[in-house]
Amino acid sequence: MPELPEVETVRLGLLRYVIGKTIDAVDVFDSRSLKHDSVKVLKKTLEAKVISSVERRGKFLWITFRNTDVVLVIHLGMSGQVLLEKSSVSLHPHVRIRLKLRQLQREIRFRDQRIFGGMHLDVLESEVPASILHIAPDPFEEAYDEENVIRTLKSRSASIKSLILNQGIVSGIGNIYADEALWSAKIHYMTPGNMLSTAKLSELLNAVKAVMSRAIQSGGTSFDDLYVNVNGESGWFEVDLHAYGREDEPCARCGRLIVREPWSNRSSYRCPRCQPKPRSPR
Repeated sequence: MPELPEVETVRLGLLRYVIGKTIDAVDVFDSRSLKHDSVKVLKKTLEAKVISSVERRGKFLWITFRNTDVVLVIHLGMSGQVLLEKSSVSLHPHVRIRLKLRQLQREIRFRDQRIFGGMHLDVLESEVPASILHIAPDPFEEAYDEENVIRTLKSRSASIKSLILNQGIVSGIGNIYADEALWSAKIHYMTPGNMLSTAKLSELLNAVKAVMSRAIQSGGTSFDDLYVNVNGESGWFEVDLHAYGREDEPCARCGRLIVREPWSNRSSYRCPRCQPKPRSPR
């Protein structure tokens, strides 16, 4: 699933082209990607609207428009892509929704192979769409409160990885960047949150922001063709990963081979020397 750096890369790509552009027409080719709204309502609401901004919280995007409080929320899900393609380019069979732009010879095309993502209309509450108020601020927002996040982490006995993946505590982090930040902070993923000091948790959260900042600069991480930017290009942060996907490769810090271990129906990657198993409390 695309994580914060990949979604931010898409947002930045849209910002470059679509601000001030008018939506001339809306086409829905598969209503399963249109969450909560009818095709008729979507077309009536969006056609002739002028795009004013593209915003993000965690893994969610939303487009705002002039002279209306209604926004268009976009979630990529597992395989969603938001592409800006020339009108002359043939539609890919996985394009589910298309927004034609009047002053641009390109179209916003939402492509989704697995149809876990989608779009829906919403209104803003406290500057974010009402439907994602339950999503916590991410580390790049002004509303992000690191001290509050640390207090929450220290109050929980769950594993630290499950806690930083909890979008209600801090948003935008997925499996890739969780493993990278835990490697950077030298923390085993099964360490209970309440066993970590304030200083260690601060180090971890700083590592989260640092690794995601570097990933944004690299256009995100692409392990397959399911994540691309608005121009259809893959990100290249994969070459800078230290833990995730590095099974049986030497740790860049100590040389011990990185291991891959099953965790919560997915995998965790760590260095056995730098990230030893937590001691059981006595």
